[in-house]
Amino acid sequence: MKLLYTLLLPCVLVLTGCATTASIDPMYPDGPLKPLGRGKVGSSEVASLETTGDLWVRIRQGFAMPDLDQDLVRDREQWYAARPDYLQRMTERSNKYLFHVVEELERRGMPTELALLPFIESAFNPQAVSSAKAAGMWQFMPATGTYFDLKQNAFRDDRRDVLASTRAALDYLQKLYDMFGDWHLALAAYNWGEGSVGRAIKRNEKLGLPAGYTDLQMPAETRMYVPKLQAIKNIVANPEKFNAELPVIENHPYFQAVTLAHDIDVELVAKLADVSVKDFKALNPSYHKPVIFAKATPQILLPWDNAKVFRRNLQASADGQFASWTVWTAPTTITVAEAAQRVGLGEADLRAVNNIPPRMLIKAGSALIVPRDPSIKTDVPGHVADNGQISFAPEIVTVRTTIRARKRDTLVSVASRYGVSLSNLADWNDLKSTASLHAGQSLIVYLPARAARAARAEAQESAPRETSRSSRGASKQAVGSKSAAPTTRGGKNDPKPRGGTPAKKRK
Repeated sequence: MKLLYTLLLPCVLVLTGCATTASIDPMYPDGPLKPLGRGKVGSSEVASLETTGDLWVRIRQGFAMPDLDQDLVRDREQWYAARPDYLQRMTERSNKYLFHVVEELERRGMPTELALLPFIESAFNPQAVSSAKAAGMWQFMPATGTYFDLKQNAFRDDRRDVLASTRAALDYLQKLYDMFGDWHLALAAYNWGEGSVGRAIKRNEKLGLPAGYTDLQMPAETRMYVPKLQAIKNIVANPEKFNAELPVIENHPYFQAVTLAHDIDVELVAKLADVSVKDFKALNPSYHKPVIFAKATPQILLPWDNAKVFRRNLQASADGQFASWTVWTAPTTITVAEAAQRVGLGEADLRAVNNIPPRMLIKAGSALIVPRDPSIKTDVPGHVADNGQISFAPEIVTVRTTIRARKRDTLVSVASRYGVSLSNLADWNDLKSTASLHAGQSLIVYLPARAARAARAEAQESAPRETSRSSRGASKQAVGSKSAAPTTRGGKNDPKPRGGTPAKKRK
């Protein structure tokens, strides 16, 4: 009996398994199966199995860099701990951006300590500009920004863009880590330059010395750079130890990207999204003009809840005109007053909207923001919106100056000598361009200040001699002397050019 039970038991189990499987009602797709796109794999849309509602906890869990233990770190810890207001402002400002930075670091598999780096670079201020012209939350220099494809043109500066600058900064940091194989050296290179760090390493190696971060001779700023980051890391890791209070930052996106179909004014975006212009610019700090060009920047960032409001309001006003500004390209080098007249805008307003400094000409090819004709429905072309630049040339202030014609001078030769146009010279003196001149004839020219001073000195030098000749000639004629008759060409009394080198060549 036991033998029979032993033989029948596996059969019963198999039949039970088959019955259980058959009871499931499978769901099949209606259409053909589609492969999963690569963009879906590993995206930030997939939630972690271990989630937390506090972003600071998530940051601590991702710490992966070796700790730096030295007196400089303790010095910076005390510095930050003694300034709770400054620490509070920094951390509150980071509330808008920190979630995105952490998401990007985790997606790349990089240490989350790097999310704290903007505290050191800019105090998490995307509008920060250093004395060396580094800009943005991650403090990119113009050339480095260009290398990492951060656009800097007349309409925007991507070094300030939250998404673009974070992408570029993490690209750069990963590149530096791949070069040096050490995060502390990578951070030093981010501050000092990869070439400088590389040369410092070679110098130590040549001397047979260690070549780690703490072994290198570096400028004071770079020597303090990693200790600053370590100090912030220690405070975030254990705020109670330093009597620090970190603001609550939810483990949730603060903003979301919204696609633009048309050019649109910044003020209109803020109105449709029900946010202040200040708050909009805090999330979109790269835009420094009153209009956003969709062909170049098709996405804007809005607070998470306001993005839905914007989409709804934008759809409701879909038939209207969204942009009251457009781009005008200067055909020639012109004054600001002339450009303002051409585009129908006051000179002061044109200067303000395009940041035109005083005493400057607008160079040919410059792209200027100008009022948009309501009848124009087309948006600014992509190549203009993405590459427009504005350039200036110093405006030369001219001085009304009296000069004297030389022997055998013509208007052509005078115009050439003083670097003015023939037509202007003729107009200034109410003469035809073919008019003949006589030696010593006074002419009016408008010259730059330096050239005007030289021309006046020349005129003053020649004037007494001309007067002396006139006096001598008059006295000879008075006594009836035969020698008072005009001399032949080349005689000693012929007036000759005086004053040396023309003013134009003396510059």
